[in-house]
This record gives sequence, C-alpha cells and structure tokens, in this order.
Amino acid sequence: MSWADEPEEYRAEGFEELRPLLFSIAYRILGSVSEAEDAVQETWLRYAATDTVPRSPKAYLSAAITRVSINVLGSARVRREEYVGEWFPEPLLDDPYLDPERSTELADSVSMAALLLLEQLSPLERAVFVLREVFGFDYTDIAVTIGRSESTCRQLAVRARRHMEAGRPRFEASRRDREELAARFFTAITDGDVDGLQTLLAADVQIAGDSGGKAPSLARAVTGAKRAARLLASAGPVFARIGLTHEPHSINGQAGAIGRDSAGRVVHALMLDIRDGQIQYIRTVNNPDKLAHLGPVSNAWAVRDDFQRARRNMR
Repeated sequence: MSWADEPEEYRAEGFEELRPLLFSIAYRILGSVSEAEDAVQETWLRYAATDTVPRSPKAYLSAAITRVSINVLGSARVRREEYVGEWFPEPLLDDPYLDPERSTELADSVSMAALLLLEQLSPLERAVFVLREVFGFDYTDIAVTIGRSESTCRQLAVRARRHMEAGRPRFEASRRDREELAARFFTAITDGDVDGLQTLLAADVQIAGDSGGKAPSLARAVTGAKRAARLLASAGPVFARIGLTHEPHSINGQAGAIGRDSAGRVVHALMLDIRDGQIQYIRTVNNPDKLAHLGPVSNAWAVRDDFQRARRNMR
C-alpha cells in the first residue's frame, strides 16, 4: 500500500501522535533538546519522503529516529571533545512521553546523573540501552534498527546495563521530599545561612557549572560541604540585591530551579542530586545555547558585572 491510497493528513497525524516518543528516544541518546528536536524533524522528512506505508509506524519511526540520533551523536561527540570546561546535557523541564508501565525507567533515565553515564557508552551501546531498558523494545526490533544480530544486541545491552548499574545513583526520596529539601536549600541561600546550608549538603558535595566558555562559571568544581556552603551563602544576599531569583522547577526529573534576572530572563538552570536526605551534587547550566529553549536568555556577563558591583557595595 502506498501513501496515495490514504488521506494526505494520515501520515502527519500519525507522526504527531508518536512525536513525544521520538523526542524522548532522541533526547536520551543525544543529551540535547535542540539536537533531539532536529533529529525528530529529520525523521519526519524521511518519513514524508517514503512511498510505502509501514506496517507499524511506531516501529518504523522508532528505528528511524534511533539511526538519525546515532549519526548525530558521532559528530556531536567530536564537538564535545573540544568543549570548553564541563559538559552537561541540556536541561529538560518536562519529558513529553508518558508510559505508566515504564514510569520508573523513564524517570531514572532522564536524570543528569544517568545521562552523564550514558555519555560514556559507545553510540550503539547507548542506543541499545535506551531502546531496551528504558522503552522496552524487543531485541528483534533493536537488531533491525542498528543493523546487528540479536545476539550482538544482547551483548551490547549487558555491557551497557553493567556500566549503568555500577554508576547510576538511586533516588529513593519521594518527589515531595526532594522539593521540600530544595525549598529549604534556596531559602538558606537567600538568607546567607551558612550553617543551614551545611546541614543540607553531603560532606563530599560538589558544585560544577557548564558554560561552554560563553558565560561566567566556576573555574573548577567546588568540593566539600563547608566550602560549598560558604560560597552559596555569600552569593545569596547579592543575588537578592540585584533581583536574581530562583524559580523552582523539576529539571530532568530532579529538584532544581531556573535562575532569572530582574527582567525575568533565564540566567541559568540549577539541578540538585538528592540522595539519602542530602544534596550530593549541584550542577548549573549557564551556556546560553543550552538555555534558549527555556525562554529569553539573559546577558550573563552583564549579570556578573551587576553581581560584582553589588557585592562591593555591600561590604
């Protein structure tokens, strides 16, 4: 059967129904909202150009988006090797794909910690892990998708699963508990409460930022509860003075906030890894290229200048 036998809108409607799934597959493989959106668009162009109606549009499109993403990942990895400073995935506020039967796998796989572990896998290992462990695809379909035998796909899955299980943290706290702890964290920053912050931070907590050299960021990661608490407490009152606020958000399934300047423009995205009732890792994404999908982006250099002037005036 060809598309000529179907109404013109048939293909587009079917594609739009599957768009959330396709984006979610691409994002987990690529770690980038913008690259995932481009991959979805490329998949649509390929789908629109085919003459034959696939027996299963879901299987066909899932395979297509995976192949496109693997190709994109090859060039993306070259760029990431040249990246200035720490590289973090682009922050994702809401995963568009929902599946109650796989909610745990979907939530775990989109966290910053999990995406950074995925980044260490080969492209094929990453694709197999995402399709099998996150979305539950059969090995038969995965084998067709990546052009390998089923036995090879099973081996790739074992290696990927072993790596992920060895390094992936488990987030036992409920979402409500994480949000309550995050609220206390941001209140303590605003109040400049060193002691309050130190009680919320794990002894070996780390703070790191991703600017790509395009925005101010920490020169190196800050490690240790005492150092981190002092840094955050000293910055909080200055943030308040210049009108920089933190708007609470769940980011990549974890507690976090969007930092906004006095005009409401995005300055950074801040994500908290919370385990065992304490904050283990604080990550900020400051690179404006990674924030554009969140709204109008602030001039971070100007915000830094305002911050420095305000801090001098407060001494």
